[in-house]
Amino acid sequence: MILGAVLAGGLSSRFGSDKALAEIQGRTLISLAVDTLSGWCEHVVVTGRETAPAPTLPDWPRAGMGPLGGLAAALHHALDEGYEAVLSCGVDAGPLPDDLPLLLGRAPACLAMQPVIGLWPASAAPQLETLLESTERHSMRRFAEMIGARLVEIDTPIANINTPDDLARIADSPLS
Repeated sequence: MILGAVLAGGLSSRFGSDKALAEIQGRTLISLAVDTLSGWCEHVVVTGRETAPAPTLPDWPRAGMGPLGGLAAALHHALDEGYEAVLSCGVDAGPLPDDLPLLLGRAPACLAMQPVIGLWPASAAPQLETLLESTERHSMRRFAEMIGARLVEIDTPIANINTPDDLARIADSPLS
């Protein structure tokens, strides 16, 4: 079983407002991410927010840890609930490829250009916990290295929506 996790605990400082609520073709980024993961996963959670169109989890061990804090919360939840893996994406990812699970293959794997988008074994929770409690660099790429995740290259890059201009560039693209 795979748990979907939308990592949504960022501050949206470059966006200027809550980018999770920004819209593409009348749909919020957060609802698009939840709906997309729902097509591939048995259950979806949103991390780092109190309200969302899916059950929420606080970042672990605390807010302000970046995407790793959200992933840590999802991995802990996955372990507690008997999931084998977590399929993650950021709330600010543009439309994901229809064949993303096939592209990623077996866990651990993540996209080389956007390691926030990945498939992570639930059993990696203790390793992520160790990283977050250390003075090492706290990044998705560092976590991927630690657990030997495959960095998957894809032909078409996925938009990373950090500013209103980024949103405007993809606003007219077809949704997955």
